[in-house]
Amino acid sequence: MLEQLPLHLRAVAADCMSFEASSRVEDPVYGSVRIISQLQEQIIEAQSELVKTKGEIDFHNAKQHLQQQQMQQLQMIHAIAQEGDEDQPLWLSSCQQDPFPNVNQQLLEDYNYSNTFFGFEF
Repeated sequence: MLEQLPLHLRAVAADCMSFEASSRVEDPVYGSVRIISQLQEQIIEAQSELVKTKGEIDFHNAKQHLQQQQMQQLQMIHAIAQEGDEDQPLWLSSCQQDPFPNVNQQLLEDYNYSNTFFGFEF
């Protein structure tokens, strides 16, 4: 059988036959098939882990890209607001105004009131 192979492949073929023979001694039914099956399972697991990792990387990159876009939009809005043009869109001028102008004053008054008890400050 080895005589039919070219000379440069005979050593590799002899090693394979020797490996199969020693595998058959350890496991007469399956021989090297069990080892090959285990290696194939490990390859499949590694490939699925690689796909999962690539998906996580893509998700992270997409999230980062979205955050960068949002930051650029906020910077543009801030730059427009800083210009102070009179012909700003209504939504932009309304977002510059304090929607709760009296809240801070009311909180300060409530805090001052809560720290006094019958005229005594705590």
